[in-house]
Amino acid sequence: MRLLISAALTTLAAGSSLASEATISIDIPQLSVVEYHKPYVAMWVEKADGGKITNLAVWYDVKHKDNEGTKWLKDLRQWWRRTGRELTMPADGLSSPTRAAGTHQIKFDSASKPLDGLTPGSYQLVIEAAREVGGRELLKIPFEWPPKAAANGKAKGERELGSVSLKLTP
Repeated sequence: MRLLISAALTTLAAGSSLASEATISIDIPQLSVVEYHKPYVAMWVEKADGGKITNLAVWYDVKHKDNEGTKWLKDLRQWWRRTGRELTMPADGLSSPTRAAGTHQIKFDSASKPLDGLTPGSYQLVIEAAREVGGRELLKIPFEWPPKAAANGKAKGERELGSVSLKLTP
C-alpha cells in the first residue's frame, strides 16, 4: 500500500513539473503630462490567424463606485470588439485594478486557467492599452504553444506601453 501511494505521489510530482509556463512582463511608462491616468490594459492570446481568443487579464478601475470603471473598457477597442462586450465585469480571475508606472509581471502555467485550454499551434499574445486623456496602443508577440524549448518574444510600445516581453518555459 505504501509503495502504491509513493508511486502515485511521484507521478503527480512528475506531471506537475511538465507544465509549461508563460511569464509576461509589461513596462508602463511614466508620462510627463498634466493630467495622468493609469492605463486600462487588456491581454489575450489569439490563434495566429486571428481566430479563437483566450483572455488573460484586464486591468481597469475596478474600485470606481457603482462599477462605473467598466464604462471606459470600450476604449480598449480591439479587445472590446473581439471579446470584451460579451463579458460581465468584474470577471473573477480576469479583472484587476489598473497598475501604476513601472514594470509588472504576470505568470500563467499550462495546467491552470486560462492556458489549460490552448491546443498545440501558432498563437500571438496581444496587449492593448488605453488611457483617459491619452492614447491607445496595441502590441503583438507571436509564439508557439506548447513551447518545446525556452523561448522569448519582445515588443516595444511608443507611448502607452514600454517594453513587453513573453518568456515561455517548457
